[in-house]
Amino acid sequence: MNSEMKNMSTLLILALLCSVELVSSFHSAETGKDCCMRYETKRVPLAMVVSFFRTSSSCPKPAFVFVTKRGKRICVDPSDAFVSSQAARLASRPTKSIPTTIKTTP
Repeated sequence: MNSEMKNMSTLLILALLCSVELVSSFHSAETGKDCCMRYETKRVPLAMVVSFFRTSSSCPKPAFVFVTKRGKRICVDPSDAFVSSQAARLASRPTKSIPTTIKTTP
């Protein structure tokens, strides 16, 4: 009987975890792919960031998303003064252009 209780408890925990995952997936789909549910509190070094964008106005929390060199997306609070200054610096960075060569035929 004891092992039966353990099995039932394990199944109950698994069912609970699956339902939590389903609800969070649904919430993500409902709010949009690029919405942030929480902010990173650690300061993100500007040297690690290659780009950023503001989340959609349909998202529950306004946020900037910093994209790192490794492709990681980090949600930060746009009302934080440090974040605002980082975003301004990123926006003023010159864009890198790829040199192109145009071949002409004689």
